[in-house]
Amino acid sequence: MKIEKITHDIKIERDPLNFLELDRQMPDKRTASARKIDFKEIYQPDQGFHSANQAARCLDCGNPYCEWKCPLHNYIPNWLEFVAREKYDQAAELMYETNPLPEICGRVCPQDRLCEQACTINTGFGAVTIGAIEKNITDRSIEKKWRPTLPPLDSSQKPVAIIGAGPAGLACADQLARHGIKAIVYDKYPEIGGLLTFGIPGFKLEKEVIRKRRKFLEDIGVEFRLKTNVGVDIAFEEIQQQASAVFLAMGTYTSVQGEIPGSNSKNVIQALDYLVGNVNQLEEFNLNGFPYQDLNNKKVVVIGGGDTAMDCVRTAIRQGASEVSCVYRRDQESMPGSPREVQNAKEEGVKFKFNHSPVEIQTNSNGPQLAGLRVARTETTSTGKLEIIPNSEELIECDAVIIAFGFKPSPADWFSKFNIETDNKGLIKTIDSKPSESGGSLRTSANGIYAGGDMVRGADLVVTAVAEGIKAAQEIILEQSQ
Repeated sequence: MKIEKITHDIKIERDPLNFLELDRQMPDKRTASARKIDFKEIYQPDQGFHSANQAARCLDCGNPYCEWKCPLHNYIPNWLEFVAREKYDQAAELMYETNPLPEICGRVCPQDRLCEQACTINTGFGAVTIGAIEKNITDRSIEKKWRPTLPPLDSSQKPVAIIGAGPAGLACADQLARHGIKAIVYDKYPEIGGLLTFGIPGFKLEKEVIRKRRKFLEDIGVEFRLKTNVGVDIAFEEIQQQASAVFLAMGTYTSVQGEIPGSNSKNVIQALDYLVGNVNQLEEFNLNGFPYQDLNNKKVVVIGGGDTAMDCVRTAIRQGASEVSCVYRRDQESMPGSPREVQNAKEEGVKFKFNHSPVEIQTNSNGPQLAGLRVARTETTSTGKLEIIPNSEELIECDAVIIAFGFKPSPADWFSKFNIETDNKGLIKTIDSKPSESGGSLRTSANGIYAGGDMVRGADLVVTAVAEGIKAAQEIILEQSQ
């Protein structure tokens, strides 16, 4: 059945072959010269982007690969159909059924490695722009101050305590509220979001988006107790006594150091310290321990190939660094981060040195200042092993080196007292070591205590943390209903 419609003065038909006539189109980006002087988001969804037209390109596959590739298994073809018919309110309601943070996932998820990569028309025609449409739908609903119809909170039950206001904690709180269960979220930082707020730069996720999500959650009954460091400002015993269950969602905040000789030299910076310090300065949070590190007029080298490395190089560009390079030991296709972010970085002037492995961070012989990063070229053998090419070393002169090798957990010193077990990496043990993959439980060995997100899986995607927050809430709800 074909449905004629008018969308932004463009007449199209709702036809399964629309993808043949309509090209894939992303929202317009601000020019590189304009965007690299501030930390505002770079995409402009209201300019050059027609979400209904793009949604109409969906084939509505019988077996939607996009939906299965998504860790949340969002009903993607279904809400694309609503958007194609310009029924944005219905699309938003359906989207919220599976994703409590869609406006965030629409901005920071690597769709080019998940749903869009799996899109049937990705090869040859260009995937449906799922992430941009998701962002567009939810921004509309938030602007209209849409709120779900919820059951009243059950005042006869103790609330559920959530420690950590990152994506896993927020997702869990949202799901509990939607089932009439009070959630109290504790976090040591002055704003919710975890690394969404303090780690991800504003050019990918403006902080006003997080503040609007906080208002949404408070409106549906979630209580936040911020600037509260559990074990310091309040004893875990007190939280446990006041709660019917506890969900630990404390993330991963310890940088992976790497073993590069010279990494303790002056002006060698850990990625997390650098990113949090920058947000701390811009947002005037006044956090202790995260000083602002200004790289204006400096030559900067970032080591790493993930999204955190891209956040660092693009932040340095905006700070006015004279030259920014990214060193990655494999080729571009092997980079674990989003290809779209690599392209954005290139547009903004970042130089990439692929197939180069760090050997040593060198200082000047007459003082502590950096001379540069010594690297060696690499090649991949037929068996997939990475090897250093002999006699291929060179020095990249620089004033600062940022190490972006990822994050690991920081187990609280009170874990052992409450029988919360961790493995040799500091990750919390749950009943199933891979809960999201196998359907196992997120319960820990301690009675009434659950854990999820990065502090169970290790540093991972925002969307996988959201998935585990939802799963923890489902387990808690089931437990309390019995």
